[in-house]
Parts: sequence; C-alpha cells; structure tokens
Amino acid sequence: MELEKPAGVNDAGYSPKEQIINDFCITFSTVNGSGSATANTTLLRALFKMGIPVSGKNIFPSNIQGLPTWFTLRISKEGYFGRLEKDDIVVSMNPATFSKEQEYIVPGGVLLYSDAIKLPVTRQDISVYPMPVNEILSAAEVPQKLKDYAANMVYVGILSELLRIDFENIYQALDFHFKGKEAAIRSNYGVITLAAKWAQQNLKKNDPYYVKPMNATIGKIMADGNTAAGLGALYGGAQFVAWYPITPASSLAEAMHEYLPILRKDPVEEGKETCVIVQAEDEIAAIGMAVGAGWGGLRAMTSTSGPGLSLMTEYLGLAYYTETPVVVWDVQRVGPSTGLPTRTAQGDITFANFIGHGDTQYILLFPGSVKECFEFGWRAFDLAERLQTPVIVLSDLDLGMNQWVSEPFDYPDQPMDRGKILWEEDLDEILEKTSDKWGRYLDIDGDGIPYRTLPGNQNPRSAYFSRGTGHDEYGAYREDPEVWERILTRLKVKFETAKRYTPKPSIKKMANARIGILSVGSTDFPILEARDHLARQGLATDHLRIRAIPFDAEIGEFIRNHDANYVVEINRDGQLKQLLTIEFPEHATKLRMVARIDGLPLSAKWIEDQILSQEAK
Repeated sequence: MELEKPAGVNDAGYSPKEQIINDFCITFSTVNGSGSATANTTLLRALFKMGIPVSGKNIFPSNIQGLPTWFTLRISKEGYFGRLEKDDIVVSMNPATFSKEQEYIVPGGVLLYSDAIKLPVTRQDISVYPMPVNEILSAAEVPQKLKDYAANMVYVGILSELLRIDFENIYQALDFHFKGKEAAIRSNYGVITLAAKWAQQNLKKNDPYYVKPMNATIGKIMADGNTAAGLGALYGGAQFVAWYPITPASSLAEAMHEYLPILRKDPVEEGKETCVIVQAEDEIAAIGMAVGAGWGGLRAMTSTSGPGLSLMTEYLGLAYYTETPVVVWDVQRVGPSTGLPTRTAQGDITFANFIGHGDTQYILLFPGSVKECFEFGWRAFDLAERLQTPVIVLSDLDLGMNQWVSEPFDYPDQPMDRGKILWEEDLDEILEKTSDKWGRYLDIDGDGIPYRTLPGNQNPRSAYFSRGTGHDEYGAYREDPEVWERILTRLKVKFETAKRYTPKPSIKKMANARIGILSVGSTDFPILEARDHLARQGLATDHLRIRAIPFDAEIGEFIRNHDANYVVEINRDGQLKQLLTIEFPEHATKLRMVARIDGLPLSAKWIEDQILSQEAK
C-alpha cells in the first residue's frame, strides 16, 4: 500500500541552517481510553526504524478512561532520553487541557489541534495547524464503531507529512503493532494517507522541525523494562511466579505469561511448560506462594509495587530468617498510601532496605536500563540462591512501562548458580568432612552461608525443621540468648559475603572533576545529559551509579575523592543519601541532596540547575 504524493507540504523557505533536524520533542494530548497509544507508538517505531534515537514517555491517569493523558516523543540525534520541561510541538486532541498546553510550547514551536476544539489560540509566537479530524474521518473507510479510535491516526498522517517521517516505516510500524492483521493495518493506514494528502494540499509549513534518516539505531532494539525483566527471569530459569495485579508492575508478569509458551517448553514432555505462573488472590498470597516455592527448591519470584511490597513485609522477614531464596521485583510508583499509581518515583529505597521488624538486611538491585532489567532478571536468582536470602529489585514506572532504545540483551554468560545445595552424595561428603556435623543453619565455610538440602533428597540425614521462631544451627527450637545472638550475627556475615557477588557500581569520569554525582536506576538518563551541559559551562563531574546494596567499597572511595557529591533521586527526603550517610558517616558532610517528587521523571535541566545553585552557595 503506497501513498502517492508530492515532495511534501509547501515550505515557508527555511534554509538548511535554520532547520531543526532530529532534535526536538512532541507531546500528544489526548483523552485516556481514546486509543491514542496505538497512534503514538506507531510514530515512535517509525522514527526508530528511520535510525533516529527516540524515546517515548506516557503520562496517564489512574482511572479507566476520560481524564487527560499525555505521551511525549523525544527525538534526539545526540541520544538523550531524559524528559524535557518544554514542548517543541504539541498535538492537542483534548479541549480540557488545550489552553494550559499552549503555555509549555517554546517560542517558535508548533501547535496542531483537532477541529473538536473551539477555544482560541492564545500564542502569537508559534506555528499553528488546525486539523479537520472529522472531515478526514468521514472520508475514511473505517467502521463506524472504530472512528473515535481512528481519529488519532489523523495526526499521525499530518505530522508525518510535516516532519517528513518515512511512510514505509509508518506502515511497518502498523504491521508490527497489529501483528500482520491486514484489515486493521489497511484501515488505519488509510486514515493516515488521507490525512497526509490533506496536509499536502492545504498546509504551508512555516516551522523549522524536520526528521532525517540516521543510522544510530542499527543493531539496537526497543523494549520496556518490565518486558525485559520478565524475559531475563525466564532465561534465568524462573520456575514459579506468583503475582497480583498492580500498576505499574502488572506488565512484568503478563510479559512472562506471553513469552512462556515460546521460551520454556519442556523438550521431553511435549507441550508442557517448565515454569508456573499463578495470579494469586492478593499480594500476601503471592509472596507466601513464592517463599514456599523457594523453600522447595524452585527459582521463585513475585512482582509488585510499593503498596504490595508493604503487604509482603512479614513473609520477607520469614524468608530472611529461614534463609529461603526468593526474588521480588518492586516497580516503584509514587506513595505513600495509594499515592499516584501511574506516576514514577524512587520512594521505596529506605523501606526496601529496612523492610521487616527486628534486625534484617536485604540484597537490593537497581537496574538503570532495560538491558540491565534483563540482566538482573536472571542474576537476581543467582544471588538469591547463592546467598539463601530474598533479593529485591527496585525498578520504577518510567523504566518499567516506557519504551527505550537499547543494545540487544546478552544471554546469561555463566551457568546458573544454585548455591550450596546438597544432594545425597554431597551430604555424605559433608558429613565425612566435618566428622558427622552438618546442620541446615551451620556455617561450615566461614562465609555466613550454610548448606541446604531440598525436598526429594533421599539421604536420611537431609531432613530439618524450618521455622520463623528461634532455632539453632540444626533447626531445633531454641530460645537461648547466646544461640539467638549467634545466629543473627552469622546472618550479618552473610551480608558482608554478598559484596563478592553483587554488581559493582558503574563509574563515568571526566578529567579534573572535583564534583561527584551519585544515583540509582533511571535517573541515569537525565544525568548523562546534565553532565554534558555542565561540562560545556566549565564544571566537570564524575558519575557513580549504584547498582546494588550492600554498598561496595568503591562508593566510599568515590565520595572521599570529590569535594562535593550530589545524590540525585526521585523522592522527597533523599532516601539514597540517607543510606549513604549511615554507611559512610565519615563523608557525610560531602553528600548533598538533589531530590524531587512530583511524579515525573527528572529532567536534565532541573538537575543542572540544582547543582549550579548549590555550587554557587
């Protein structure tokens, strides 16, 4: 299916030097539930197929439909994927937000709006393109019941014509989205071509924004963090998944369910899948099932967000004390309480670190890209089984639910680490080596990690009691003060041992930098851009992205080697800075908080302004 058209809409005569090419952002303002996601991702994928670095951020309400929703495409030839605070182009389909959105357009920017909007345009310093959506739809071959959804394809056609987006790539993006269903592809592409023809015949382009093909996405993929995490878990040998729906974590388990029949078929028993996914009745049941499966020797996990993690606290304490491997993915959103379910945050850091009553410590992982979501998807199981403890992976909504350009994922580069599991002959060897002394909670090697047996072991010495109450090294019930203290002290040794296995921090340096920046997770994207901006103003910075707790010794060295260290995070109280202050009190005066919690991803400009402001003081 081809669009026969002239070279494009008439240009106002911008010279090549005045054109802004592959360096702007577009915000689409629509109504939740109107089907705009298909239109927006069509443009996103078409630009990606043109080889242009592009990212998409979806800001949507937590109700089912009716409230305003926004989707922003950032096109960046430099490969910057952080959020921008101003819009170069706004496509408005929602009268309720029309007036406010005009305030965010940069001078010289663009406004496209639907004929359903009867409000006045209040800006005189922007290019304005009204779109006759209803007129174009009336001429399109679209079933009447689908016309409201197809309305968004009008702006796909007009915008593609204005910006010179390749229509073959638009078609391929539709083909991908509708999985080759010809009727759906033809219907939507028909609306797009009609809209493009209208633009050719009726619009005179008087703005400087264009896209041109690049080769920056060759060999790369596009994925969201939740799908990447689910795939990583499947490749990592996940055997049992229990979950309960919660935004923004639901799509992680849903992705596993989608790919399970493809990736995990039993080669011996035809048709049988080698992983079980169970939707539990609530979060408490989900973590209970996962802990039980982990105790039974399965690679077990669950996924949730802040409110669900709160409900899982008691079972996580049980898993910590009984030394049961289990993996929990916490895709963070704004709290406390129900908070803002569809907004992003990093507000669970201190809670996850201290979760549970009594003296507990947890392994925390912080993926900073979709590629790391995949890697930590499998690596978390290795850590949980090696250390016989819960591992909590903290992602967030921005990373988990949005599409990102990424390097291809790397298949696990090492055999599964099942840790200190004893089968029949293994147990006999241990008993001989230790003069008949083996206990489930006995530290033989001095690393704080005992050996464990699993159900099914036929050795008569393999059985033990597993309990959340006081027990000694052999699993016997004990309330002796010295026994309790000995077991808890040994668990702390295990946490020190964990530093041998957890991912090291990622460090990026500049010459002669006296300023350090520390962060976790998705803030890596705006920090990359902010550092470039600061460097152009003469302020060189080094950046350390923490990938795991317990903290590595390199982090303390990094802090010590800089005059000031800005801890950048998406929460109100500087939770990461709090933990760093506890861990490295001797460097507390060198740590400075750069934290914000408005539900949005941080922007490079905000980070830059905060650092410059504090430096000026």
